[in-house]
Amino acid sequence: MAKLGKRTTAAREAFAGKADVTVAEAVALVKDNAKAKFDETIEISVNLGVDPRHADQMVRGTVALPNGTGKTMRVAVFARGDKADEAKAAGADIVGAEDLMEVVQGGKIEFDRCIATPDMMPIVGRLGKVLGPRNLMPNPKIGTVTMDVKEAVEAAKGGEVQFKVEKAGVVHAGVGKASFTAKQLEENILSFVGAVQKAKPSGSKGSYMKKVCLSSTMGPGVTIAVDSATGN
Repeated sequence: MAKLGKRTTAAREAFAGKADVTVAEAVALVKDNAKAKFDETIEISVNLGVDPRHADQMVRGTVALPNGTGKTMRVAVFARGDKADEAKAAGADIVGAEDLMEVVQGGKIEFDRCIATPDMMPIVGRLGKVLGPRNLMPNPKIGTVTMDVKEAVEAAKGGEVQFKVEKAGVVHAGVGKASFTAKQLEENILSFVGAVQKAKPSGSKGSYMKKVCLSSTMGPGVTIAVDSATGN
């Protein structure tokens, strides 16, 4: 068995016996133990009482975190003409149509968010097998298929987070960086959990939000009391 390093050992000791703590306690614990040589991402995962195999139990949405994510978001836009110009002016990193489709089909995906105008969907639709598994497929339900390209690009650049429940019933996202203040992280966490709460599907029965966990990129996780995370 590999010997644990001093940092890992210290972190595990700090987290020992800690569970179902408040949001503030979780933030303090995770921040204090995020000691990697880079600015670690603070990650949240929420276990939901849903089965996403059923359409009426799918959970997805977007939320604009009040303090952003601390991550530079690379945005690609499928558009032509005036809308392509609008996307570039708004700060999109990559803009194109058939030419962009060919680049993506070739396996070159250098973006974190994909936006498309409605008339581009016949082209974008051909990329479902490439973009779908990466959760990059534009969708009108989350505002990434739209004629308001400017607003969509600015939202993505401004710290908007997309979320979608995975097969195991888990939703996760980055809610900031270890360099954020405790207050900034707490506000982002409450905003994210609130958005997931609002996205509760009609088919969800019984307990919806089962567990909330916070961790950093390289650190252990700690569970947050659901009542504290939801503000109840």
